[in-house]
Amino acid sequence: MKKYVAEFIGTLVLVFMGCGTAMLVGCDSSYGCGYILTAFAFGLVIVGMAYCVGNISGCHINPAVSLGVFMTGGISGRDFGGYVVSQCLGSLVGTALLAAVFGLGGVTDMTGGYGSNGLAGVNGNAFAGLLVEVILTFIFVMTILGVTSKKASHGSFGGIVIGFTLVLVHILGIGLTGTSVNPARSLGPAIFAGGSALSSLWVFIVGPLVGAALAAIVYKFLEKDDEEKTEE
Repeated sequence: MKKYVAEFIGTLVLVFMGCGTAMLVGCDSSYGCGYILTAFAFGLVIVGMAYCVGNISGCHINPAVSLGVFMTGGISGRDFGGYVVSQCLGSLVGTALLAAVFGLGGVTDMTGGYGSNGLAGVNGNAFAGLLVEVILTFIFVMTILGVTSKKASHGSFGGIVIGFTLVLVHILGIGLTGTSVNPARSLGPAIFAGGSALSSLWVFIVGPLVGAALAAIVYKFLEKDDEEKTEE
C-alpha cells in the first residue's frame, strides 16, 4: 500500500508543479521564458521525487514508465495495476488543487486548459501528435530502463539523469503536443479542461504506452545481446 501512496503523491506533485507552472507563466510557441520554465518544472519534479519516494516505489509516477518496468520484469502485474490507478488518482487530485488555487485566487490560467496537452502545434493532426508522443516516450523510457538497470550501477545519479531527460523531451515536445509522455499527467488536466483536450486525450494515452512498450522490447533485446557477448 505504501508504494501506491508514494505513486499517488509523486504524480500529484508532478501535475501540480508542472502543469501549474505552465498555467502561471504561459507556454506558447514563442519559445520564451515560460516554455523553458515549464520544461524544467517537469524535470525538476522528477529529480526531487526520485530522491523522495524513489526508495519506496521506484518513483514511476507515470503509467508508461510502469508499463516499461513491468514488461522488463521490474514489477508484478498486480503492482502495475495498483501503480496506474494511484497515478491517475494523483493526477486528478493535483489538477483539482490547481483549479482551487487558481479559482480562489482569481489567477489567470495562461494555458486556458489546466496545462492540458493538445494538437495545435501539429495543426490538429492526431497521427502527427501520436508519432511525437511515441518517439519522445521511447527516448524517455529507454533512458529510465538503462539508468535504473542493476547491471549499469549508476547509483545515486539516476534521478538527475532521468529528470534532465524529461526536460530534454519537453524542450522539443512542448511546441508540438505540450509533451505528455505520461498518460496520467494528461488525464487530470483533460478532464477538467474538457472540449478538445478531452477529445484528443486518446493520443496522449495511446502514444506514451506504445512508446514505452517499444522501449521495453528494444531494451530487452539490447540487454540480452549484451549478455550473450559477455558469455562468449
